[in-house]
Amino acid sequence: MPNLILLHGALGHSDIFNPYLETLSSYFTIHTPLFSGHGNIDIPSDGISIEKYTQELVEYCTKNKLKDVFIFGHSMGGYVALCYALKNPENVNSIITLGTKFEWSEEQAVKESKMLNPDTILEKIPQYAQILEKQHGTKWKQLLPSVADLMIDLGKNPPLKNSLATINIPVQVMVGDKDNMVTIEESTDVYRALPNAKLVVLPDTKHPMDKVRPNLLFSLIKDFWNLS
Repeated sequence: MPNLILLHGALGHSDIFNPYLETLSSYFTIHTPLFSGHGNIDIPSDGISIEKYTQELVEYCTKNKLKDVFIFGHSMGGYVALCYALKNPENVNSIITLGTKFEWSEEQAVKESKMLNPDTILEKIPQYAQILEKQHGTKWKQLLPSVADLMIDLGKNPPLKNSLATINIPVQVMVGDKDNMVTIEESTDVYRALPNAKLVVLPDTKHPMDKVRPNLLFSLIKDFWNLS
């Protein structure tokens, strides 16, 4: 069976893919790695970055001897998937990204990162704080500033900037029409910059993975990957 890697986003967890595992495992051997700092994995002493997460994916594929992989990346997971394809094109069959933010200016990164204050989240969205603690343990308060640093670094040095035209593998760029973090415009720009891409706008769909309708998403995955 071909290998499918499901990549979660920043502050996400591989368990967001649970509703899809049973159906997808009819077609693929499924891999759900966790990025460092997430779940039960410690935050590295030198911090986290897109480059580090790309390297973690390289190491995961090498260790598990994965070739010709299919990748589905939600949010930051989609960004890492494209960075991986940039460096290892011979190892990637195709990629689907969903809700991936591509346009990172330094100013925007700083703005986004300010929303990642543990005290503010505890005060204003306590139910989100509970989810973060459940997924990442007590270190979720340290993970937030690490992710904020990752965003600011991405704003200063976006690794995909001016490189998209060199990624020749098939990519399906997907975005929800109610995603308050990712614009349809930036998704369209990336779709146009990639030589072999398709663009899908999901109706009535917000950013979080658990707000995506599984039947809708699965039908789009089946269509792109010709699963019958």
